[in-house]
Amino acid sequence: MRLAVLSAPRRLELVDRPVPEPAAGELLLRVAGCGVCASELDMWEGSAGVDYPRFPGHEVSGTVERGGYGFEPGDRVAAWVTERGFADYVTVAADRCFPAGDVPLDLALAEPLACAVNAVELAAPALGDDVVIVGAGFMGNLVQKLVQLKGPREVIVIDTRPDALERARRLGATQILDARDDAIYDLQADVAFEVTGVQAALDTLGEVTRMSGKVVIVGFHQGGPREVPLGAWNWMAFQLVNAHFRDVATIMRGMRTGMRLLTSGRIALDDLVTHRFGLERVNEAFATAVEKPPGFVKATVTVER
Repeated sequence: MRLAVLSAPRRLELVDRPVPEPAAGELLLRVAGCGVCASELDMWEGSAGVDYPRFPGHEVSGTVERGGYGFEPGDRVAAWVTERGFADYVTVAADRCFPAGDVPLDLALAEPLACAVNAVELAAPALGDDVVIVGAGFMGNLVQKLVQLKGPREVIVIDTRPDALERARRLGATQILDARDDAIYDLQADVAFEVTGVQAALDTLGEVTRMSGKVVIVGFHQGGPREVPLGAWNWMAFQLVNAHFRDVATIMRGMRTGMRLLTSGRIALDDLVTHRFGLERVNEAFATAVEKPPGFVKATVTVER
C-alpha cells in the first residue's frame, strides 16, 4: 500500500509498505480521506524541531476493511489516529471510530470538530450572550457554527482577511470587523474566543471583552513564547479558559458529540472544505495549507484507487 512519509522539511513522499495488521481492539480502515491539520504545518516546514522521518495524518475517515468490536466490513466511519493517516490503509482503535452515516467521507472530520465542540462546551456561552470570535479560519468557522447553536444575541467575528470576514457573514455572523478597525474597542463581549494561534489575536482578545467576561484560548500556540497583559486581565477579572485538551476521554466525547451533530444535519462542513488533493499530491496539500491562497479554508487528501 501507499504511505506518506515526511523525510525532510517540505518533502512528503509516498512509499510502499505492507498493509498493517490490526492488533487486539483495533480495526483496519480503508482510508477515504485525511484532513491536513494546522498543527502539522510546523513539522512539514521544518520549524518544529522534530526528527525525520515522520508520518503525519490523524484526521481520518474511511470504510472498515476488517471489522469487529461492533463494526462490520463496509461500515463508514470517522476516526482519530495519532499518525500514518495519509495512506491507503490504517489501523485504529475501535473505540476511536464513530459512524459517519450518510455524510460524505471527505467531510467526516471528527477530530477537529471535537476540538471545537470541546472548546465551546467548556466556554459555555449562555442564551443571549454577546460572543466575539477573533479568527475566521477553519477552526474559527467551526466555533462560530457551534456558538450559533447556543442561542447568542450577537456573534461578532474579527479577522484581517476580507474573504474570511465575508465567509463569516455568510455563516451567520451578526457583525464582522477588520482587526485594524478602531470599532473593535467598543465591543463588550460576554465571551471572546481567540482562534488563531498568533500574538496579535491575544492582544485583541482583552480589548473586546467586558469586565468579568470570559477569554477563551482556542488557537494552537506553539513555537516562541506569547505575552498577555496579565495585570490588565487581572484588573478586568476575566475568566480565563484554556480550551485545549489532551485527555483521550474528553477528545472521544467531543468526537461523539460532533459526529451526532454532523450526521443529523445540525451542522455541515461542505462550505469549509475548500481544497481537495489526491494522495499523490499530499505534499501540495501541505504547501497550500501553509500558503492559504484566497478562498482557502481547509485542505483534505482524498484516497482514490
